[in-house]
Amino acid sequence: MASSGSSMTYSFLLFTVILSLQVVYRGKLASTELYTILGGFISSLLFLVLLTFIGNFQETIGARTGWGAVIVAEAVALIAASTVHRVCITTCFLFSAGLLYEVNKISGSAHSTSDSRTKKQSGRA
Repeated sequence: MASSGSSMTYSFLLFTVILSLQVVYRGKLASTELYTILGGFISSLLFLVLLTFIGNFQETIGARTGWGAVIVAEAVALIAASTVHRVCITTCFLFSAGLLYEVNKISGSAHSTSDSRTKKQSGRA
């Protein structure tokens, strides 16, 4: 598992690359219906990496991560999607909701695994 600092750096770099490519290929992404849906998916990836960045940043400074990080990351992703096409906003929101559900599920299983490990280790002492 990567440390918070390196994960934060990689997620910021990935955010910058994805956003730059989305801006460069804005015309292509708005050209057909399928590419418009792809533009929404790419914007939802922006949501995911920005949420990772914000979460790691808050962990680094010792703040607690909550729904504020989700709302800020979603707002930025929706604004980025709006620069491509109006339909990208809707598809970005839907894909982001799916990604958020999956990340929450993975996070819950990872935390329950680490909690059970902690209980086993403390039970041995």
